Amino acid sequence: LAEALGAGVTAVAQLGGAAAGDKTMLDALLPAVEALGESFAAAAEAAGGGALATVPLIARKGRASYLGERSVGHQDPGATSSALLIGALAEAAA
Repeated sequence: LAEALGAGVTAVAQLGGAAAGDKTMLDALLPAVEALGESFAAAAEAAGGGALATVPLIARKGRASYLGERSVGHQDPGATSSALLIGALAEAAA
């Protein structure tokens, strides 16, 4: 699962031209993929932390990029929903 999710996240990054720190779903998914080798719970925690880390960032990719500086202070919706999905995966696997 970790390998498949990693391949999917890599494909999303390549297709969208986004990277960690661009205030996108990748900010939650990249740390989740790294932590998935440890456990589902660790992946959920990493994804949640990644989503929270988007609050001070300026969105550079995706729909939120249209907000520019106004995106600062708000958690990225894509990262948040991705963290919720990883959390649900961890809950189902427990």
